[in-house]
Order: sequence, then C-alpha cells, then structure tokens
Amino acid sequence: MLKIFSGRPVIRPFWLLLAAALYIGVFLNYYFYHQVWMLIPVTNLKSALFFFSMPLVSTSAIFILLNLAAMLYIARPLAALLIILASSAHYFMSVYGVVIDRSMIVNIVNTTPAESYALLTPRMIGWFLLTAVLPIALLFWPRLSRKGALWKRGAMRLLALVVSVVLILLVAQVWYKDYASLFRNNKELIKSLSPSNSIAASLSWYQHYRQSSLPLVPYGTDAQQRPQMKNGKPNLTILVLGETTRADDYGLESVRQTTPLLAQDQVIYYPQTQSCGTSTGVSVPCMFSGMKRTDYNDELASHREGLMDMLQRAGIRVLWRENDGGCKGACTRVPTEDMNALNLPGMCIDGECYDEVLFHKLDDYINQLHGDGVIVLHTIGSHGPTYSHRYPAQFRRFTPTCDTNEVQTCSREQLQNTYDNTILYSDYIVDKAIALLKARQSRFTTSLVYLSDHGESLGENGVYLHGLPYAIAPAQQTHVPMLLWLSPDYQQRYGVSAACLKRQASQQHVSQDNLFPTMLGLFGITSHVYQPQLDLLQACRRAG
Repeated sequence: MLKIFSGRPVIRPFWLLLAAALYIGVFLNYYFYHQVWMLIPVTNLKSALFFFSMPLVSTSAIFILLNLAAMLYIARPLAALLIILASSAHYFMSVYGVVIDRSMIVNIVNTTPAESYALLTPRMIGWFLLTAVLPIALLFWPRLSRKGALWKRGAMRLLALVVSVVLILLVAQVWYKDYASLFRNNKELIKSLSPSNSIAASLSWYQHYRQSSLPLVPYGTDAQQRPQMKNGKPNLTILVLGETTRADDYGLESVRQTTPLLAQDQVIYYPQTQSCGTSTGVSVPCMFSGMKRTDYNDELASHREGLMDMLQRAGIRVLWRENDGGCKGACTRVPTEDMNALNLPGMCIDGECYDEVLFHKLDDYINQLHGDGVIVLHTIGSHGPTYSHRYPAQFRRFTPTCDTNEVQTCSREQLQNTYDNTILYSDYIVDKAIALLKARQSRFTTSLVYLSDHGESLGENGVYLHGLPYAIAPAQQTHVPMLLWLSPDYQQRYGVSAACLKRQASQQHVSQDNLFPTMLGLFGITSHVYQPQLDLLQACRRAG
C-alpha cells in the first residue's frame, strides 16, 4: 500500500483517495453525526446500524466523486477543495451553531474585510491549520504509484466505483424509510452535512445572483405626493436602520434599562415586531422591496425598484448614509455616502466606525435641503462578534465585559453586558437623531423611524450570532425593536394621534412588512402599490 521512495512515500491512488474520503466523510462531519445522535434514539442494534450507515454512505459518495475526478487527473485538487469546504463549515457550525445555506453564502459575500477580521481568532486559525492545511499537505506529499497495466488500474477504479454504488444502494434498500423520516421531520439537518451543504448553498446563491443582471423592473411608477402634503413647511424624516439589535435587550421592553434617553423622548414603541430574515442580506432588501415576508422573492427584489426609488420618484430628496458595509441593493439608485471611507480620526478604527460618524456634516446637508427629504442612517449597531468595538469607552457601563471576538469563551454575564452596552450606544444615536430633528422644527415638519434588521443569539442553546434559517431560528434572531417619533407639528398638521398610536402599538403584531407602506404614508405618497392596512399611521389619522 505504502512505501518510501527517494524521501517521499509512494502510495496507490486507491488508498489515498479512500483515506481522503474517510477523513472528509467521517471526521469532518462530526457535527452532523452529533446532530443525528441527538435526534434518533440509538437504543438497539437496528438503530445503531442505521446510525453507522450514515458515515458509510457519506464516505462512499465522496469516494465515488474522487474516483471520477481521478479520470481527469484532478482528484487531489478536488479533495483539497472538499477538505477546505468541510473544515470551514464544521468550524462555524460547531462554534456558532449556524446552518450552511444560501443565506449564509449571501452573508459571506456581503461581509466586509473588517467583519471578516473580527471572526479571525486563534482558535479558528489553529482549527484550520490542523484540519485543513496539514491534511492537504499530507494529501499532496506522497507520490502516486503507477505500477501495473493501465487496464488493470482502470478495472480497479471501476470496481471501486461499483462497490461504492452497491453499498449506497444496499443502505437505501434497508433504511430508506428511516432516512426519509429523519430528513422529512428535520429538514434543516441535511444542511449540516459537509461538503454537500457548502456546494449546494453556493450553487443556489449563484443561480439567484445571476438574476441581478436582468433588466430593472419598474415599481410604483404612479407614485406621487398628495397636494396637501406640499402646503406649508417641507417634511423631513430620518430612518435609522439598526443592525443586529434584538428586542429582548431593548430598554423600552427589557427589564434592564438600556435605552434611558429614548424613554424620555415620547416615542411610540412596537414591542411585537418580527423581522423578514435573520441576516442583513435578507432583511434589508426585503423590507425595502414592498413584498411581504411570506411572499418575498429575493431574485425579483435584486432587479426591481423599491422604496427609495418610489420616494425619489415622488419628489422626495433621498440620502442614504452607510456605516454597515452596504445597503444590499436597497440604495443602488439614490445618493449614497459611505461614511467608513472617510476614516475620521477618533471615530474609525481598523476599517470600522462608531455610528456617530453618520452625523458628520449632516447639519450642512440639512441646511442646504430644500423641499421634502428622507435621510437613512444605516448603523453598524450591535454587530458581532466584536461587540466591544461598537461603542466608545464612555458607554461601557455594564461590566464585566467580553472584550474578545471569541464570544463562546466569555461568561453569559460578560457577553450580555457587552451586548447591552451596544444598545446603550444605539440609544444615544437614535436620541441624537431625534434631537437634530427637534432643532429643525422651525423649517421642517419632522419625524423618525427606527427599525432593526434582525436580532442576535448570545449563546442560548449553544447558538451565537445570527443567520439561522427562518423556520428554525430562535426568537432572539427574529424579534426586533421598532419605534416611531412624530414631532408635535407632524401630529397636529396631519391629524395623527400619538395616544392612539401608543394604544395600537401595545396591541399590534407588526413586522418589517409595515416599513414600506408606513414610509409612503409619512410623506402622503399615493400609488396602486401602497397598502394602507399596513401603514402604522393609517388607523390613527384624524383620530385626534
């Protein structure tokens, strides 16, 4: 099987490919087998055989693939690629409890260099060196033996393929019903099997990505502002788009007061708000698309006009200020300012900025604004895992804190404190936006909307960060804070009762579906796509 020759081992291709298949199919799928072990009761011989048939099937499938690749002389490069994919998937699934699907690929593609660096830990580097770099080096170290006639080597390869296929068919014959039941009742389980999860997710992402090059689909082309909205002072609204803020820790709802400033601002808070997705790459395009979560089509959203286009078409001057690595297509056709690119001293460190950078020279912009305007402030908010980088030192009020990107090594108290400090800072940011609007009430009729894109897991049930498929995501990732602030001038001028809104808010189950029509309603924009039943202000207009 193996012998030493000229300082390098010589090995038959059969054994090298079998070893690679076993390594990927068994060792790098430990997380998958652990999930299965927790789901099926291995209490007798039959269930034990069923369980151990899984690594047999996985190894056989990979062995077939590598033998086919060997016919094209690309077996070792393919094996190396599979090891990298399986090793990476295993690390993030086991450490953070994520699932590898298309939305996760979207997150990876949209991740900024700074966000990627935040995930880089000594543990990750050590894992990758031991489970990917070292095995790949061992894979390419031996020489391949070419002894024997070509037809014999071909016959051996064919025999290996036949045996592998027969093993899979035998397992299917004996345990088909067990496999069907397991995966039918646990649909997300298959997304834990490597490297098929990464390959399937990447192909799915690519198929959807291709749709973005399709011609732009117009939307809400009949958008126009009601004449009465144009009489008198212009309207100015700030939309603060939060990042990774979960409702459980928001002071307007939480036992711990993490929003002391907003508590004094007479805001209307919606305690029962659901996100459209569990990641920025899903939630932001969704809430600006005009589609409901249940009908959301990311392929269509990628090449169709959305909320910002409609506001701009209706004559509203639009500005998107970015501090979170991109608007995910929601601001493609409107004026946008990347505040990270300014790299302002005291505000920006290692490619990331505190959210206060969003106010840089904003006064100058507003002073030159004529007519109605909407300003979107896309914050980095509470984005992990480097929560301690999201706020200046003076907001480190809850201690002890978790000052590392290896959040799984921190105590629950440390992690909770650090995360809550990010919300304290977010409270300061939203309050500052309200104060800015109050200072402009002589020139504008003002209002503000705050809405987080998704929530966050802080180690509950071993899950960290966000991005789990919506169907299995915990409430911490989908329950988000949302609030409105309407100036007294806005309430009086347009007949909106704040008292009515507060009563409604305490009873309503709302979601990011409400953002699109509410923003149109704030500016009195009519269109056949406007859905008044989803406009949060509609039921309380003229009620006062």
